[in-house]
Amino acid sequence: MKKYITKIVMIAILIVTVISCKVSKDIETPKDAFPENFRNASTSTDTTSIADLEWKNFFTEQDIIQLIDSAVARNNDLQIAAKNIEIAQYRFTQSKWGNVPQVNLFVNASTSNPSDNSFTGMNLNQALGQKHIDDYSAGASLSWEADIWGKIRNQKKGAYAGYLQSEEVKKALQTNIVANVSKGYYNLLMLDAQLDIAKKNVQLNDSTTNIIKLKFDAGQVTSLGIQQSEAQRLSSAQLVPLLEQNIAIQENALSVLTGSFPNSKQRSIKLSSIEVKNNTAIGIPSSLVSRRPDVKSAELALKVANANVGITKADLYPSLKITAQGGVNSFETSSWFNIPASLFGTVAGGLTQPLLNSKRVRTQYNIAVAEREKAVLNFRQSVLIAVSEVSDALVKVEKLQQQEFFLKERVKTLQQAIKNSNLLFKNGMAEYLEVLTAQTNLLQSELELANIKREQLSANTELYRALGGGWR
Repeated sequence: MKKYITKIVMIAILIVTVISCKVSKDIETPKDAFPENFRNASTSTDTTSIADLEWKNFFTEQDIIQLIDSAVARNNDLQIAAKNIEIAQYRFTQSKWGNVPQVNLFVNASTSNPSDNSFTGMNLNQALGQKHIDDYSAGASLSWEADIWGKIRNQKKGAYAGYLQSEEVKKALQTNIVANVSKGYYNLLMLDAQLDIAKKNVQLNDSTTNIIKLKFDAGQVTSLGIQQSEAQRLSSAQLVPLLEQNIAIQENALSVLTGSFPNSKQRSIKLSSIEVKNNTAIGIPSSLVSRRPDVKSAELALKVANANVGITKADLYPSLKITAQGGVNSFETSSWFNIPASLFGTVAGGLTQPLLNSKRVRTQYNIAVAEREKAVLNFRQSVLIAVSEVSDALVKVEKLQQQEFFLKERVKTLQQAIKNSNLLFKNGMAEYLEVLTAQTNLLQSELELANIKREQLSANTELYRALGGGWR
């Protein structure tokens, strides 16, 4: 009879599992979260993007490639992210065993000494002629929960989405590190260029000061001219240690990114020799889901939230559990493994419905639903930020190019003004203040031009990162 009951229970479980229904409906990624095109971009349906390029193909400077190689291999934050992926993978592997029955082996031995005046003690002494009773058991126990409402299935889905999300987090971190390394290197080249400009300006100030001193000796200018010229020379000279300080700090920052102790960084090229690329392939906004890791991570977070809603919803319904035990049992060790006399077995199945804790379970479900709604909003926000960053980079690329054109013309004009002012001053046709003003304006303009060049290179890098490039 027991065999028939067991078969009926198992068949019922199989049928229920096969026809198990989905107790909650997943929320899809909102399609209206993306605009048709990026601002400051020409209308296009071209899906190709510079973000599809591997970073080794996007950057052409060998020094940058070597620095990024070191950062990808040795950056501590990236290594921590890799460990998080490993942990998430273990959790996903563990979730796969949710449908597998739990089987435990056990070996138990016990002895009890009841009171001589107790009912058990008196009967034990009369029946067996001893004052204690031993019990020896060995066998296996089994426990299995039928996935009627998809709870275990959702646990696997959530663990898998969490594993994928940890990979996207690492990718997002790498895109930032790749961008920061390249921008740090460009900043280093700019500081080198500004240092050269400052040193040349000091030499120019020295030359001007010498001319003013000769004019003073000839009685053509007052001592005020010498003092003002010397003050300007000292102002230019002050820039040299300041820029050298900033160079060392920038090198140290690159060392941290590349996972090494502070040291100098090789520069085999100059800022002026780097060509600013005209990156026009940006793709369409909806492609950010596949290219930009943080947007993809937000999408996976929604999948995790969907799974959690399914898990908490399943907790509101009855759960069917099957338990079984079997093995050998005896009062004496000598007959412990006397088969079949010592064999025993039990099978039990039952439905469990939350009752007194139903309010707590319902609250957990409501929290999961609210968390899912928050995940949708987080996804929308991640898209807004991504699209905004792309648009910012696009307008920077465009407007910096225009600024560079005007600044170059300004530098050319001031360089000519320096020549003219020096010539006129030597011939007594210009005041020393005109010469000093022209030199000051040229210094500032040349420093700004170096900074504009660095900003252009950084804007291209930022566009590459904003589109999702750098993790391939």
